[in-house]
Amino acid sequence: MGLDIRFPIGMMFTLIGLLLAATGILSPEKVSLGININMIWGAALLLFGILMWGSALRASRKK
Repeated sequence: MGLDIRFPIGMMFTLIGLLLAATGILSPEKVSLGININMIWGAALLLFGILMWGSALRASRKK
C-alpha cells in the first residue's frame, strides 16, 4: 500500500512538539512548582514525532 499513516502522524507530533517546546523556552516565567511543563511535554511530543517519522522512513526504504 502507498499510504503510511506514520508520516502525517510524525509530522503532526513534531510540529506540535516544536511549538510547545518553543513556548516553554520563550516564556520561562510561566513555571508551576519549578517545573516548565510546556518545555517537558514539547520535548516528549517532539521525540515521539521524530520516532514516528523515522520509522516511516525506515519502512519506506525497505520496500
